[in-house]
Amino acid sequence: MQGNDFIKFLLRSPFQAMFDGNLMLITVTGRKSGRAITTPVNYYRDGNTLWVISNRDRKWWRNVCGGAEVTLHLKGLDVPARAESIMDEQEVAGQIGEYVRHLPMSAKPLGVRLQNGLANNEDTARLAKERLFVKIQLKH
Repeated sequence: MQGNDFIKFLLRSPFQAMFDGNLMLITVTGRKSGRAITTPVNYYRDGNTLWVISNRDRKWWRNVCGGAEVTLHLKGLDVPARAESIMDEQEVAGQIGEYVRHLPMSAKPLGVRLQNGLANNEDTARLAKERLFVKIQLKH
């Protein structure tokens, strides 16, 4: 069992509450294959919007370019949502600041220095070239 497979198993198990703090599963439909692709992702929540950061070299997020319906496995429940990728580097840099503000423990792994609790602008600009965000709107 690979790392992501183990995380998927844990998040779908009765023990999920111990592991899912800012972690969820997102299922997208492959644009070319038409098959379901499920991957674990970290997120932060702002109202009915979830923000997921991803490396640009990953492939799963390409299935939500221009917007797409997705299913989230969030806090033990399957939840329908709409996702779209955000790739503009300035917008991504600003969102990295918000991401780190909401999840300060992510700053060090991302390589973002904090100054008075705020993300360093040089670090966010550099990181925005390698990362993107997926903006997810929960359906009511």
